[in-house]
Amino acid sequence: HVQLVESGGGSVQAGGSLELSCTASMRNGGGLNSMGWFRQAPGKERAVVAHIYTTDGVTFYAEPIKDRFTISLGHSKDTVYLQMNDLKPEDTALYFCAASVKWLDWRRLIHPSAFDLWGQGTQVTVS
Repeated sequence: HVQLVESGGGSVQAGGSLELSCTASMRNGGGLNSMGWFRQAPGKERAVVAHIYTTDGVTFYAEPIKDRFTISLGHSKDTVYLQMNDLKPEDTALYFCAASVKWLDWRRLIHPSAFDLWGQGTQVTVS
């Protein structure tokens, strides 16, 4: 049974930075093909922020955060990070870590339904 445990988040002023991390309770040998971050603002649908393939490190970024956020893997590939720079008030949301055990085309991975495992969510507030 795999769990995703998130940490990081909090409140920051516009222009500031935060880093989120998410650790899977199993090693990559257990078969996580991709990990990602989604966010959900009040009254809005959950939307992709970024995702990364654990096999080759290829990444995808959503347009609103491109060039400001960086997704990366830890050495053991069971941890995914989201470094968020130049934060804006519109980045305020509940951020969720997600993981997929199946290999899927990157275009599928922009949809929440593609992911099998989810973290509990961590709040990011930018004022």
